[in-house]
Amino acid sequence: MAEDQSAVRFVNDLLARAVAENASDVHIEPQENQVRVRIRVDGMLRDTDRPPLAMGPAITAHIKVLGDLDISEKRMAQDGRFDLRVAARTIDVRLSTFPTIYGESVVLRLLDRAQKPLSLTELGMGAGMATEFEKLFRQPHGILLVTGPTGSGKTTTLNTVLHDIRCEEKNIVTIEDPVEYRLGGIRQCQVNRKAGITFSEGLRSLLRQDPDIIMVGEIRDSETAEIAFQAALTGHLVLSTLHTNDAAGALTRLVDMKVEPFLISSSVLGVLAQRLVRRVCKRCAESYVPPEPILRRLGAQSGAKFKRGVGCPECNDLGYRGRIGIYELLPLDSTIRRMVMENKSADDIKQLAVKMGLVPLREDAAAKARAGLTTAEEVIRVTQDAPV
Repeated sequence: MAEDQSAVRFVNDLLARAVAENASDVHIEPQENQVRVRIRVDGMLRDTDRPPLAMGPAITAHIKVLGDLDISEKRMAQDGRFDLRVAARTIDVRLSTFPTIYGESVVLRLLDRAQKPLSLTELGMGAGMATEFEKLFRQPHGILLVTGPTGSGKTTTLNTVLHDIRCEEKNIVTIEDPVEYRLGGIRQCQVNRKAGITFSEGLRSLLRQDPDIIMVGEIRDSETAEIAFQAALTGHLVLSTLHTNDAAGALTRLVDMKVEPFLISSSVLGVLAQRLVRRVCKRCAESYVPPEPILRRLGAQSGAKFKRGVGCPECNDLGYRGRIGIYELLPLDSTIRRMVMENKSADDIKQLAVKMGLVPLREDAAAKARAGLTTAEEVIRVTQDAPV
């Protein structure tokens, strides 16, 4: 079944198309009467060609062979990987299977090894914020956090930071899940639960490797948080991520993880919250006036004009091509540190930070929409869960 030539051709064509369209993920989802195939481009899933229902098991079997998985095991989730060569590009494919009532669902994550980290300004950060953020990650010790939901570009930002600060004099080690970018001069380790390498155990081992800078893919639990803060207190620079809606929420999330407020106050250098919004396609961009409810939510004047893409071959008639980051940077000064020590709420910290000059995510996104980089509707879609 895994060697069925029609299934092999379908998988090859599907992966080639996904790479050509810069897709980040491919979903193959068996359903009652069809096999649904979708690719994720610029953060959004969309349907693509659907194979015959009878071909579904052969497609899954072929992909499992590529990932060196057990094709006879269909009742348990499995993870694997394989390399893909497309047009002189080497793509690292992460494979995950999951049993459903209609068969095994398959998700492929595509990672381009040749992709180089962009600069902070190329990612979408304003020059002033990039300068302020760089001051934080140039500090000799402390914790710098990047926060946001899954798929918001946190790892990309941290890899840009590592690319900027790596040098011969610094020993930089990482523990990630998975390793998405391979950076020369940096020792990178991937989480392997079967081998006992979790974020907490890996971090504990890394501290015996004489590191100067440590990047932890995510602080997920109290044990990882405790070790990370102890590392920061003993002279290491720790970079990591959290899942919170905004920068101030990261501070209270750490308290929920049983990190003492005095440790947060003394160790955290700053928090960067971020999202990704789709860019307007430059080739088919035109001016338009968004609906009044959208304008009111953005705080824009009635009749204000923005940009949108009408659709063209360049963007596959979507009106968008590529993505850009929106950011909210909260450095911890003496006032914010005092509020953390007093166990103030995230809302109180946010309100004071805004008075002191913090630009919220929604405002940064709205500024990019006014500049014609994204649409007003995209700003609302991406920032609707972020406190204003």
